[in-house]
Amino acid sequence: MPINFGTDGWRAVISETFTFHNLRMVTQAIADAVASEGWLNGIKIEPEPDPNLMIVGFDTRFLSDRYAKEAARVLAANGFQVMLCQADAPTPVISFTVKNKNAIGGIMITASHNAPRYNGVKLKAAYGGSALPELCRKVEVYLNDNESQGRGPNLIDYDVAREKGLITRFNPLPDYQEHIRKLIDFDIIAENPQYVVVDSMYGSGRGVIKGLLEGTGCEVLEIRNEMNPGFGGVHPEPIGSYLSALSGAICLGKGSIGLATDGDADRLGAMDERGVFVDPHKIMALSLRYLAENRKLKGSVVRTVSTTRMIDLLAKRYGLTVHETPVGFNHIADYMLTEPVLIGGEESGGISFLGHIPEGDGILMGLLLVEIVAAAGVPLSELVTELLDDVGPANYSRLDQRLKRPVAKQKMVNKLITEAPEKIGGVRVAEVSTKDGVKYILEDNSWLLIRPSGTEPVLRVYAEGRTEEMVQALLAYGESIAASVT
Repeated sequence: MPINFGTDGWRAVISETFTFHNLRMVTQAIADAVASEGWLNGIKIEPEPDPNLMIVGFDTRFLSDRYAKEAARVLAANGFQVMLCQADAPTPVISFTVKNKNAIGGIMITASHNAPRYNGVKLKAAYGGSALPELCRKVEVYLNDNESQGRGPNLIDYDVAREKGLITRFNPLPDYQEHIRKLIDFDIIAENPQYVVVDSMYGSGRGVIKGLLEGTGCEVLEIRNEMNPGFGGVHPEPIGSYLSALSGAICLGKGSIGLATDGDADRLGAMDERGVFVDPHKIMALSLRYLAENRKLKGSVVRTVSTTRMIDLLAKRYGLTVHETPVGFNHIADYMLTEPVLIGGEESGGISFLGHIPEGDGILMGLLLVEIVAAAGVPLSELVTELLDDVGPANYSRLDQRLKRPVAKQKMVNKLITEAPEKIGGVRVAEVSTKDGVKYILEDNSWLLIRPSGTEPVLRVYAEGRTEEMVQALLAYGESIAASVT
């Protein structure tokens, strides 16, 4: 059974590998791992979590509600008290609930931003974030052992479990909303109400931002908020190419700021009043500047290796330490669990800040962006222009380059290191970083990151340059690397 946990759980194609049987087996392995001695691997959590309580949530994908019931049945049969969501809910809401309810862990049925044919399992730990890699490895050990020993999952009838009180249904939103109201200044928003278009992309973030903005005077139009497990035929990922509906609504005068959340609302994309996409690099940079200058908050700054270096320039101005991590929010969470982190984020749109759980949250960051615009009293496009004049210019792009044949990941990394160029686009390469893949950092602060995939013959190429011409030169170099593999 080819099941492996990645940086944020297990995902597979529905009815191929993601089946009810395989889900039950994975849930049994989770139950075994969570019940094992030393599950939290020495991580100190106050107060100590209830070792018998698990939270289960699900998104809007095909059969997600049914899959969640099956996971709850397996957990209940293993002696856990299970709190199962009444309806679809965002991943950050479930993660917050795990911490807020003092549970030992949680399961979220979702494939996040992946194509509609996928579903998946995200494993949440007691601290309110994704389970760390070492915890996921424990699950894999139990999964493989159970399979080799022919041990099937424990199961209990759903209605019997309900009657015995082993499974209870609940609404996680009220407690989450109360928490968010402590992190967002809704009075500032109410003083300068905005015209907001929210694109839920048919995901489980539907209704949440609109509900939280009620009473602020904001006029909120929500689009793509109905149940549609096919997601309208597009990936529920908040990137410019999938947000034509949001751009169209803004261009028709329906709003002056657009917010888009992905399939499970842990990522954010935005659009200004002209319908121009505002990427997560700019959202994170604007948020850092606002939190440091307007709120006078302190703490370290954590960004992934593929995130803009505008963050570094701002952090230096405010005297804040910057930590660079490999791609994946779980690496950011490592820092959030051990020190005060002002803001942490990645280029895909997963961002969180001080006072919140160690998890990306598109709802929280969307509301913060509305607060930022309301406080500034100018359109989002003007804020972005000011930002780029201040710590830019920063032009960004990424692409995936398919190789003609598979190449071992480490072999490709070694090739990129030993054959590092002296210059790209006429600018000298000042530094070579191997934090995650290979990153060439140029003298003018432009950079090129090449990350070989460990599962398919693909190079993931990321580039940020001072000019669009430099970005194209960086991408062209990445393409030449891919073409050199014959």
